[in-house]
Amino acid sequence: MYIYNMYRNLLILYVFCATFFLGKNTIIAQNEPLKQVLNLTQPPYLKAGDTVAIVAPAGILKNRTAEIESAKKLLKSWGLHAQVGKHIFNQEHHFAGTDDERCEDFQNALNNPNIKAIWCARGGYGSVRILDKLDWSNFKENPKWIIGYSDITAIHNQVHNLGVQSIHAMMCTSLQDTPETITETINTFKYSLFGQPLHYTLKGSKYNKTGSVTAPIVGGNLTILHTMLGSKTSIDTSGKILFIEEIGEYKYHIDRMLQSLKRAGYFNNCKAVIIGDMTKIKRNTTPWGSSIEQLILDVLSEYNFPVVFNMPAGHEKDNRALILGKLATLTVKNEHSTIIFN
Repeated sequence: MYIYNMYRNLLILYVFCATFFLGKNTIIAQNEPLKQVLNLTQPPYLKAGDTVAIVAPAGILKNRTAEIESAKKLLKSWGLHAQVGKHIFNQEHHFAGTDDERCEDFQNALNNPNIKAIWCARGGYGSVRILDKLDWSNFKENPKWIIGYSDITAIHNQVHNLGVQSIHAMMCTSLQDTPETITETINTFKYSLFGQPLHYTLKGSKYNKTGSVTAPIVGGNLTILHTMLGSKTSIDTSGKILFIEEIGEYKYHIDRMLQSLKRAGYFNNCKAVIIGDMTKIKRNTTPWGSSIEQLILDVLSEYNFPVVFNMPAGHEKDNRALILGKLATLTVKNEHSTIIFN
């Protein structure tokens, strides 16, 4: 009986130790951060004669034929051809066609070797609904530029996690404004597409946190970044410069999203933060009590990285292109700041 009890106790001890150490290792593995993607593949820059696909992965394009025609003319003026998705003007409630139809147009553009860039017609909402339907196999073998902003942030995140650069820039519906009023928006889109030098001097701000870093720029619309948390499309910001912009939110909504990102570790190893346009901030019945700039600084107060305001990118007419995933040198001063893509 003594020997039996001794072996039984040893067996229990063995099982306990195995469970403890193996379980511990499993927890560590599950909590390991995603592999950092710092050296992203750069798709070939465009040249005269190339073809750009125009697709609508999100919101409906009701009464938007004029903007699509303007987009085709713009591409033609640059020596490019346009291929418009066959479902682009379809209507399915909120969306530019059913999920399957929008996915089909995007998939065809991904798979077609003659398409050198994919230009999203508009944002709105809906890109996330087709992300898991898309097959990225051909894209990974033959990367091409994907262009858009706002809701297209979901696609930018997906492309970033595939290790490919993309372009945060104007969409076809931006051409509802006359070209003369959006000169820099159009020019910087062209520069980024054709590989011309891209650099910005930003006006100063008393809210800037000074410093200089060189790192890839990632990010986009704050709401979309927030909704990606916990999914395979959420991005790892470690070693990167995070860009954010937003439209039509209450200040407390913006604070809530930033707090969520913070609690998820979004800023822990971030190199810097660029604040784009915070457009049409709504007024709450209970005043927030500080500026949007101070709200953001309060969330980021415990971090030592540079923070720069006044980047003209987002939902304003002056929406300058950013090459997401590309190395850039950010120098932040109170008087002015610079962003130079390497």
